[in-house]
Amino acid sequence: MNGFKAFLLRGNLVQLAVAVVIGAVFADLVTAFTEGFVTPLIGIFGGVPTFGDLYFEVNGSRFLYGAFVNALIAFLITAAVLYFLVVLPVAKLLERDTEAEEATTRACPHCRTQVSKEATRCSACTSEISAELV
Repeated sequence: MNGFKAFLLRGNLVQLAVAVVIGAVFADLVTAFTEGFVTPLIGIFGGVPTFGDLYFEVNGSRFLYGAFVNALIAFLITAAVLYFLVVLPVAKLLERDTEAEEATTRACPHCRTQVSKEATRCSACTSEISAELV
């Protein structure tokens, strides 16, 4: 039983559960925003008060294109928010870390001139540079 309790309380599992709940609530919020504000604005230009209820019929079958447009707009808003608030900042952070790891030079501890990582002597002040600083 203790092993199962430790599994449930592990950080990654708890974080994943919180992310799923917040994601679901955020999706509901975006859907409500789309249905409550965005598609009524579209309906103003189309002369229809409830855009989400629009449909057309073919041989008695209803095709609810208004509901599809609502869902499409909600998806696009959600994707844009996730991209600009999550994906883009994380990509920039990862890029910074990669650039820091790939650096080929380091500062001389004596004169702060940039020298090669492999150098054992500074080219500017000719001081010896210990291998520990690499």
